[in-house]
Amino acid sequence: MDISIRIGGEAGQGIQSISSIIARTFVRQDYYVFINQDFASRIRGGHNFDQVRISNIPVQAVDDKVHILIALDEETTRQDIDCLADNGVLLFDGDAIGFTTDSSNRFSIPFGKIASEVSKSKIMINSVATGAAIALMDFELSPVLDCLQEQFRQKGSETVEKNQKSATAGYDFVRRNLKEKPHFRVPSAKSVRQKMLLTGSQALALGAMASGLKFYSGYPMSPSTAIMEFVSSRADQYNIVLEQAEDEIAAINMVIGASFAGARAMTATSGGGFCLMAEALSLAGMTETPAVIIVAQRPGPSTGLPTRTEQADLNFVMHAGHGDFPRAILAPGHPEQVLYLMSKAFNLADRYQSPVIVLGDQHFNDSYFTVDELDLGGITIDRGHILTDQDLSAPHEYKRYTPGESGISPRILPGLTKAVLYADSDEHTEEGHITESATVRDQMMRKRMQKLEGLRQEIGPPEIYPAGEAQLVLLGWGSTHGVIKEAVDRLNQNGIAAQMIHYSELFPFNPRHIGTAELRKVRIIAVENNYTGQFADFFSKATGLAVDQRILKYDGRPFTSREIVDQIEDKS
Repeated sequence: MDISIRIGGEAGQGIQSISSIIARTFVRQDYYVFINQDFASRIRGGHNFDQVRISNIPVQAVDDKVHILIALDEETTRQDIDCLADNGVLLFDGDAIGFTTDSSNRFSIPFGKIASEVSKSKIMINSVATGAAIALMDFELSPVLDCLQEQFRQKGSETVEKNQKSATAGYDFVRRNLKEKPHFRVPSAKSVRQKMLLTGSQALALGAMASGLKFYSGYPMSPSTAIMEFVSSRADQYNIVLEQAEDEIAAINMVIGASFAGARAMTATSGGGFCLMAEALSLAGMTETPAVIIVAQRPGPSTGLPTRTEQADLNFVMHAGHGDFPRAILAPGHPEQVLYLMSKAFNLADRYQSPVIVLGDQHFNDSYFTVDELDLGGITIDRGHILTDQDLSAPHEYKRYTPGESGISPRILPGLTKAVLYADSDEHTEEGHITESATVRDQMMRKRMQKLEGLRQEIGPPEIYPAGEAQLVLLGWGSTHGVIKEAVDRLNQNGIAAQMIHYSELFPFNPRHIGTAELRKVRIIAVENNYTGQFADFFSKATGLAVDQRILKYDGRPFTSREIVDQIEDKS
């Protein structure tokens, strides 16, 4: 069973209310749900939609065919009608939308009239539409009413009752008037299990808090803002200091200051904000201060498409900042992976005293995923080599930047030992004093860059799915995980032996994780949401393997598995 529902309309029409109620209803009935949000960069108006995918097996990608299309405005009937599946149904209010019903898959429901009659307000049309969609799936109404109770209880019993009555009226209208029910019945679950419905942003925030986050500073910039909002909502509960900075320059410098003082600190931004952070990123590199930075990508250049998705900042974050200094880059592909990767990000930052960048994007950050459980048992907290007074037999001889075999120098936390800590943004001696000595510069550069090899050994292998031999390999990273995995399944079902190699730990790249000799015998196809195939270039340079084909998308929208499969089969 695999059903997709798209709710289209203007910003402010309650699109997210419908998708939220439908999604939570089916998640609680032991189904898997994925929600893709597509919205314009405006508070009111524009064309927006949420697409809810419901399945009895895990799904983590948007489908290109819709079974129920709910049009809350006329624009949806123009832009989205072509996405309807052959047996799909369009629901719209014929009283409000000038649209003909000359097709069997177009069903007019007087959303506004029903809402006005039942609740005395047209505001409730989204609840009417929710009930209508549930009836189309021949699903019971009571779980929906329970979700409405929870969603609106803070607004009082009267609001709850009006929404429940509106949903019931929409449900009953479809039951009475739709003569031939569509063939996408969703059976009620026999047993109810508790699953979670999380956005990528919520998962990232949870991962940071579980990893010991104590200071967050940021400036609102979509699609990263939801991370700050979630941390803010739990800050008091978890003793986190949160500061909304005046800009991204202040945000990253506050993070560096908090980290320098000993707190686990993080910020999140998007490409434009990370541009402003680049100078301070180099400061963290020079002073060897831990810093965790989430970069939620969106299409550029400049403001680009501020509410759309893209994977075009990989080259930027690998090379941002002036001068050479070590860093690590991670890019989760699904929420279950996030807790482990955020824990690893903080541990690497602390152990190697370097910046660690975690890449998300609008598709990953704003989409909702169904998660069976989040395993906190895999989270460890490793603060690295921090000295206390017991470790310092001669505090006056402490040297912050003493070179060692690994390039990592034990650090102290200012004010917590008898030793004095010197640090400077200029090049410095072992003690931390400014120098322009060529010999010392050479020594300090080698010391810092030595940490790259240690970081390389820490980088984990890619996910390979399924095991065994293959004719072709789909190569991806970050948010393309779900759609590539689905495309691989479809290709295998079509008789093409396909395999996914997906990277979530990107830099420093460790080529030992894959068998290059075996991969020379197969066709490698890179799948990326950018124009140039940034990871494909990086992968080829690091491994010496040629990428035979690139499937690239850069219109601001995520891939569907059908798009990938069609392009592969067209060239087979």
